[in-house]
Amino acid sequence: MTKLDELIQEYCPDGVEYKRLGDIATISRGGSFQKKDYTENGIPCVHYGQIYMYYGLFAEKTLSYISEETAQKQRFAEPGDIIMAVTSENIDDVCKCMAWLGNEKVAVSGHTAIIRHSINPKYLVYWLHSSAFYQQKAKIAHGTKVIEVAPVKLADVILPVPPLPVQCEIVRILDNFTEHITELTEQLNLELTARKKQYEFYRNQLLTFDAQGATILTDRQTDRQTDRQTDRQTDKPNALNRLCQYVSEFIFVKLSDISVNCDSLRKPVTSGNREAGNIPYYGASGIVDYVKDYIFDGDYLLISEDGANLLARNTPIAFSISGKNWVNNHAHILRFNNRITQRYVEIYLNSIDLSPYISGGAQPKLNQQNLYKIPIPLPSYQKQKEIVTILDRFDTLCTDLSSGLPAEIEARQKQYEYYRDKLLTFGERFN
Repeated sequence: MTKLDELIQEYCPDGVEYKRLGDIATISRGGSFQKKDYTENGIPCVHYGQIYMYYGLFAEKTLSYISEETAQKQRFAEPGDIIMAVTSENIDDVCKCMAWLGNEKVAVSGHTAIIRHSINPKYLVYWLHSSAFYQQKAKIAHGTKVIEVAPVKLADVILPVPPLPVQCEIVRILDNFTEHITELTEQLNLELTARKKQYEFYRNQLLTFDAQGATILTDRQTDRQTDRQTDRQTDKPNALNRLCQYVSEFIFVKLSDISVNCDSLRKPVTSGNREAGNIPYYGASGIVDYVKDYIFDGDYLLISEDGANLLARNTPIAFSISGKNWVNNHAHILRFNNRITQRYVEIYLNSIDLSPYISGGAQPKLNQQNLYKIPIPLPSYQKQKEIVTILDRFDTLCTDLSSGLPAEIEARQKQYEYYRDKLLTFGERFN
């Protein structure tokens, strides 16, 4: 028998009493201040939107303040009160709430309910996030675009009110469970971060080449050499130089040396003129639509030509595509002789700083001329294959962790909700 079972047997052997929320609490509306009323310091306040975005189940400090003058016209939550947002865009979020556990009263904005009660505040806020409350709020919520629960309607909500020792034990159990869930989530995120850093380390190691002898010594020499290699490909000494570099494991090339540019075949189509279909329509950062026809069929490397992502690098600027597709004029399109070199170049371009080759102010642009100025350190085919294989393995690991992490967190959250609901469900006492 658990400690909770013992407490229930001791304090409520005949069942737990169920009460109306209005019988154990007074429920009032919040005040009227808005975000524009925030000040750097002053009277602590809670805006209803912050309950959705920033606060968890409990809070001891506020994120915002209002002036004393504004506060004079407001309504306040006292320590231990529940602050509930009573408007939302959907039924799932409406009535999200937190227990205010700070040492001072706080001003509360409109679209809220202030619940001042006589039970354990943590117990009450846990129950107000249970499935039992969800079922009841769904019946009293109204609205279409904006869902609202009138504070006066909350008074008729029925909830179990066990004796205080039972409430405290339930809170202790759920606090521990919440702590474990939080710790697990942090550990999983740290693992993912560590794997990504490991991938970046090995990627940089694999894509950093040391020149042997005096072939490539400085950036300036590299630029001159690259230009000579590109502009004088029929020159016999240059061909010998290339051979010597291959013996030294790599050569510097330009994209024009190893790929065919297909930019002239691109064709932008405005959204209103696209005929819907199942063929991907690509832009600077990936698929932007699906169309009925195609202009390319095969394996290609797309490289962003313009857009803020060229500098922000929130998504890859180089990405491979395959099969039938349509590409607009916001992405360069290159065709390679083999997939290994294509993938190698894709990885390399996504790993380096491209800002020296980007022009434009408000609209960053990597034009074709600058694209072909980028020196590509190209090892032998076998070395390319080795690098691609290793990095793709790391990439798969990171992808698996990235996709598995939300699933693991969701599973633990569902487990938590199951045990929370079990703890907060009692046999009703009949008098």
